[in-house]
Amino acid sequence: MVSMTFSHDDSAPSSTLSLRAAIERGGFYPTLVHHTVTDALDGREPTHQIVHVDTHFDMEEVHRHITVLALAEDVIVVAHLDDHDVEADDAGTAGRTDTVARISTEVVPVSRIRSVILSEVHRRPESFRPERGLAEVTLNMNWTGGARFETAPVHCGDPDCMADHGDDGTVVPEDIVLRIAATAEGDTAVEEARSFVRALRRACVRHAR
Repeated sequence: MVSMTFSHDDSAPSSTLSLRAAIERGGFYPTLVHHTVTDALDGREPTHQIVHVDTHFDMEEVHRHITVLALAEDVIVVAHLDDHDVEADDAGTAGRTDTVARISTEVVPVSRIRSVILSEVHRRPESFRPERGLAEVTLNMNWTGGARFETAPVHCGDPDCMADHGDDGTVVPEDIVLRIAATAEGDTAVEEARSFVRALRRACVRHAR
């Protein structure tokens, strides 16, 4: 199960209360997350933010992960937090576990962002109308030069051919990827994600070196 919370205001800067509200709606250690992101903002006022909470299950545990993107003036703060259980180290507590959370932040100058890619999935493209909501969007951001390399075997088209034709591949630049689907998060979340991307692209143009 995946839940995402988005907050933005195209007409005026959002207050830190808007950031707090978005984080609190995410519901994942909101006090810790808000304190850490606010500290990384260093007094800047966020104008747009995305809060993405991912929850998945294995055989024994529930795992959650939160990603926060906060755009403020000439920087974007990227925060990641996840938690896990560890064996308690207190004397006399054999077999008991404690939950620990690890959170990391990166403050990225907007001028360093190399690419902002927005992929859109349209319903019924043969009858496209601008006012119709999208099925989903994927945000791909790159600022360090990191990339994902995907490979697949090359086929010649002959179903009886057993020869090795090598591999083909694509290189996708990425430091962070977020997928927002209308079926899971709703049409409003998809449109708000697009607004975040528009604001980020405008900031990239303003602060381009």
